[in-house]
Amino acid sequence: MNNYYITTPIYYVNDSPHIGHAYTTLACDVIARFKRLDGYNVMFLTGTDEHGQKIARSADAKGMNPQQFVDQVSQKFRHLVEVMKFSNDDFIRTSEPRHKKVVQQIWKKLMDNGQIYLSKYAGWYAVRDEAFYSEEELIDGKAPTGAEVQWVEEESYFFRLSEWQEKLLSFYESNPDFIAPNSRRNEVISFVKSGLHDLSISRTTFSWGVPVPGDDKHVIYVWLDALVNYISAVEWPENHLNLWPADLHMVGKDILRFHAVYWPAFLMAADIPLPKRIFAHGWWTNEGQKISKSLGNVIDPLSLVSEFGLDYVRYFLMREMPFGNDGNYSRHSFIERVNAELANNVGNLAQRVLSFVIKNCAGNVEAPKVFSEADRALLVQAYNSIGKIRLEIERQAIHNALGIIIELSTKANEYITLNAPWELNKTDKERMHVVLYTLLEVIRVISILLQPIMPDAAQKLLDQLNVNERRFTAINEGLAPPCFEISAVNIIFPRLQQ
Repeated sequence: MNNYYITTPIYYVNDSPHIGHAYTTLACDVIARFKRLDGYNVMFLTGTDEHGQKIARSADAKGMNPQQFVDQVSQKFRHLVEVMKFSNDDFIRTSEPRHKKVVQQIWKKLMDNGQIYLSKYAGWYAVRDEAFYSEEELIDGKAPTGAEVQWVEEESYFFRLSEWQEKLLSFYESNPDFIAPNSRRNEVISFVKSGLHDLSISRTTFSWGVPVPGDDKHVIYVWLDALVNYISAVEWPENHLNLWPADLHMVGKDILRFHAVYWPAFLMAADIPLPKRIFAHGWWTNEGQKISKSLGNVIDPLSLVSEFGLDYVRYFLMREMPFGNDGNYSRHSFIERVNAELANNVGNLAQRVLSFVIKNCAGNVEAPKVFSEADRALLVQAYNSIGKIRLEIERQAIHNALGIIIELSTKANEYITLNAPWELNKTDKERMHVVLYTLLEVIRVISILLQPIMPDAAQKLLDQLNVNERRFTAINEGLAPPCFEISAVNIIFPRLQQ
C-alpha cells in the first residue's frame, strides 16, 4: 500500500479559528479521505504554532503565562477539528517536547554543516507577521501585509540563505509542479531572482520559544521552529513509517514564501529531502468585503455549521471558488448553490428514484441482463468519473472534482425525464426495471464519490441503498450489485430558505 502524507500549516494561536483555518484544513481533509478510499495509507497532519513574540505579548495582555495561553487557544483549534469532522491522524503542537527535540536537532545539523553564524541583526520586524522585511518591501512605513513594523537591533544567529538562491532556482526549474498554482510559482521565482539575503533565525528580546542549543539567551526564530513540525510529527530522523518527504503541504498564499523559499533552503542545508508539492490557496471575502476584525465581518465556521449543517458548509467551501483563487462568501450564494446542486439535483435524483422503487417495486430491483445504448452511456459516464476525479484531486482542483459529480447527477436527472419510468410502469415493466436499476447504480456511484466531501450525507445515502462496499474499487461495472434492496427513504438534502 502506498503512503500519502498531507499537511495543513500549523495555525498560530494568538486568536480563535476563523473561516481561513477551516477552509485549509477542510481541503486537506477532503484529499486525505479521498486517498484513503483510493487505497492509500494516509498521514494527515494539522496542529498549532505556539511560540514567538506575538504569543508572548497576547498572553501577557490576558494576564496569563504563555503556556497557559497556548493550552487554552490550542483547544479551540481542536474543537474546530471535532465540529468539522476532520480526519487528521495527528495534531502537533510546537510546545510539545517531541517537537522541540527535533527543532534542536535540525539546528545542530545546520550548525554542523556551516549554515549558521553569529552576527548582529538590524532591520524592520513585524511582530504580527513574525517576519523580517527589507526597506524596499515597506509600503507607507508598514509591512506589505499592513502590519506595523519596528526597528530591531540585536545579536542574532543567521542562516546562510543567500548561498541557496541558485540551488533553489535550479530546483524550481527541475520540479515545475513543486509550487502550485502556477501564478504562485511565478511569484516565488520572481522573489528569489530578486536576491536572497541571509536570514536572522534567533531572538534575544523574549524567551518564549525553543532555546538555541548551547546558547540559552537566544530562542530559535518562530518560522524555523514552526516549519520543522512537518518532520517532527513523523519522528525525524528515524522516519520509520517512511512518510517523509511529504506529498503535499497545503498553505494560504500569505505564508507561501516561508514554505517555498525558507523551508526548502533549510532542508537542503540539513541534507533532508524536500516535500513533493506546495499548494497555496486564496482568501475569502465576506459579501465582497475584505475580512477583518475592525470591520466586524470575520466568518465563524462554527456559526455556519450551526445554521446550515456540516455537510452543506463542507460542500459550499470546496465548491464555490476555483481552488487556488480568491473567492467570496455570501449568504445568498451559499443558499443558491446548495439548493441548486444538492437539494434540487443530487437530492431530487435520490428522492425520486428511491421513493418510486419502494412504491412500485416493493423496494427491490434486480440487475438486468441487457442494457440499451442510452443506459450504457450513463453507466460508463458513472464508472469513468472516478478516473477523472482522481486527476483533479492530484492537482488540488477540488471544485472541478465536485463539478464532475454534479454533471453526472444532472445527466441522470435528464435520463429520468427521457425514459419516464412512471409511464413505463403502465406499458413496459421490464424496461422500467432496467431504467430504475441504471439510476440506482448511478446513485450508488455518486454516493461513494461524495464521501470525502460530505461523509455524513454520503453515508446516509449508501445506507438507504444498502451498499456495504464503499471504497473506490467498488466503482466499476464488475462490482455492480446483483440486486438493490431499498427499505427506507429520507430527505438527505433539504432545501434552504433565503
